[in-house]
Amino acid sequence: MLKWTTKTAAKKNVRRGAALAGVLLLAACTATPSNRQVSLPVQEAAAATELQPAVQREHSRILASYGGAYENPRLQATIEKTVERLVAASERPDLKYRVTMLNSPAINAFALPNGHLYISRGLIALANDKAELASVLAHEMGHVIARHAAIREEQARNTAIIGTLVNDVLSDPETGALALAKSKLTLASFSRAQEFEADGIGVGISARAGFDSFGASRFLTDMQRNADLKTPAGAADPRAFDFLSTHPATPERVKNALVNARQFSGPGAGERDRAEYLAELDGIVYGEDPSEGFARGRRFQHPKLGFTFMAPPGFSLDNTAQAVLGLKDGGGEAMRLDLVSVPAGQSLADYLKSGWIENVDAASVEEFKVNGFPAASATAKGEQWSFRLFALRFGSDVYRFIFAAKTMTAPSDRTFRESVATFRRMSLKESAQIHPLRLKVVTVGANDTPEKLAHRMATPDHPMERFLVLNGLSAGDRLKPGDKVKIVVE
Repeated sequence: MLKWTTKTAAKKNVRRGAALAGVLLLAACTATPSNRQVSLPVQEAAAATELQPAVQREHSRILASYGGAYENPRLQATIEKTVERLVAASERPDLKYRVTMLNSPAINAFALPNGHLYISRGLIALANDKAELASVLAHEMGHVIARHAAIREEQARNTAIIGTLVNDVLSDPETGALALAKSKLTLASFSRAQEFEADGIGVGISARAGFDSFGASRFLTDMQRNADLKTPAGAADPRAFDFLSTHPATPERVKNALVNARQFSGPGAGERDRAEYLAELDGIVYGEDPSEGFARGRRFQHPKLGFTFMAPPGFSLDNTAQAVLGLKDGGGEAMRLDLVSVPAGQSLADYLKSGWIENVDAASVEEFKVNGFPAASATAKGEQWSFRLFALRFGSDVYRFIFAAKTMTAPSDRTFRESVATFRRMSLKESAQIHPLRLKVVTVGANDTPEKLAHRMATPDHPMERFLVLNGLSAGDRLKPGDKVKIVVE
């Protein structure tokens, strides 16, 4: 999420050419563990004191990357009780776990080898019963029990994957962004064999704890359906990586989860506690938290910092910890909005020519105002991409728009200018009226249908598909009066 709480990465002068700027444009800062699994080497209890500073640093980085901790005592208690049941039924009942809910819409969960479990509210909202929640927690415990993370960290220390990738792909920003994002997952993800092993351990733990052993297969299926809604078929979008990126729900894996489940019970056996679980989900934040900035379609708003802007037509936006990233449908054009530190005495025109990006056309530099704010613009040319750069001084900060196009045309350049022209200060009234979307659990009435309930969804796109996925339903399923379902409301 775009928090702007640190400017460290933005303050560094980058002199690696326009191609590297393109990589920065599309990929989140590689210094931040965004959307990846992170872990520390397993340590014996005797070394716990020495480990604490490193653990705390890693914990702080995770919180910074995932919007901080999500405070909900009722849900926290439910998750902790679920973990206690799972631990007691596991192969290592002596292990201790600490759970942190993350204030992130991403569908993600991971564990450090020291037993610190993380689970996002996005994943919690997608689950439909306690058995599905337990399947995720048990899977992550399986990685800890099998010491997969420790093995993975040792392999990562003996390679230089990211450095090699950077050198190999800087000629193409789009490819570079995707490769850099994937390289983080390469370091973070587990092998196929390790995933299957953790699946097997997790299903066993969950079943022995008394939960429905088929929760894993249901949740894996819903995760894949949810991911399909986020990314068009065939699209290669480095921003879309989440739990599925490191825990791929392939048909083979879902099939394997079903095989594992059948070893313990048949369908319908074991606890699901759907009604109780849904009651605890009622009212939780859904999607992005507006207090840290959020995108609704092409519109980005940041009530806390007090600004808003509209992306060019055809763009979709994603708010990360370092920047607002945008990608045009079909590729070929992209954008990045971030915050940089520019000395008060340095003009914006001089900043654009200061060398943070090379190949700037000095003759293209111009100064003007955008809704009363000082601004400057310039163009730059790389081997594969052309760039239109903007810098706007907003209060004591400078906001930097970087637009990239594989083929820069007069119409595309005009849309970039028109987008920047929408940057303005939000009024106090506007900021006060912005609230997060939330889940609301409703009772199905006698005349309710999926179509009618989907019409009540406040999601900006695919309301019907999202209603079905959010409730673990398929097209054509009928609702029973009295059933509880989730909808998204303002």
